[in-house]
Amino acid sequence: MLRLLGRANSINVRKVLWTCHEIGLDYQREDWGRGVRPVSDPEFQALNPLSLIPVLVDGDTPLSESNTICRYLAAKHGRHDLLPASPIERARVERWMDWQLGDLNPAWAYAFHALSRNSPDHQDPARIAESVAAWSKQMAVLESQIGDGWLLGATFTLADIVLGLSIQRWLLTPFDKPSLPKTEAYFERLRQRPAYRAHGGGGIA
Repeated sequence: MLRLLGRANSINVRKVLWTCHEIGLDYQREDWGRGVRPVSDPEFQALNPLSLIPVLVDGDTPLSESNTICRYLAAKHGRHDLLPASPIERARVERWMDWQLGDLNPAWAYAFHALSRNSPDHQDPARIAESVAAWSKQMAVLESQIGDGWLLGATFTLADIVLGLSIQRWLLTPFDKPSLPKTEAYFERLRQRPAYRAHGGGGIA
């Protein structure tokens, strides 16, 4: 059975939990990370010296980085709906997964830590405002690309999983937000999926 190391309220762990549910995989989840078992523990370090959750252990093979784990699981189990076999169609999915990591996450990082986690290290008003503005700009990009179905059309993919949790974080972080009606309607569609109901709403951590 798969082992999944990471606390269930982590946004990155929930990506993997959601993916496992969509595929129908059995796994054993173990609590690791902030507030539970520290990732500095030698047992965890042996699996991921980068000290980040989640870690997936499949047989004797440990994997880290949440988007990579999601890709691995979809590819291994032949879920070409979630991650297409066609190079160009797969690239379209992965482009949005990479955008989530490389553009969207850095935009919200300071504001999220300040406003949702009340981090004492993230209380510079100018930097909060800068992060909020950058986050809003990236979300406007997403808003412009959303139609009436899933992000890439009629087929639900891994891009919907990773961006769905990012939208949840946007909606739950307390600050004045621009109106994004297409994004909000898209999120409501995501919330109806059984896998989201099981794993998507597990917190803002």
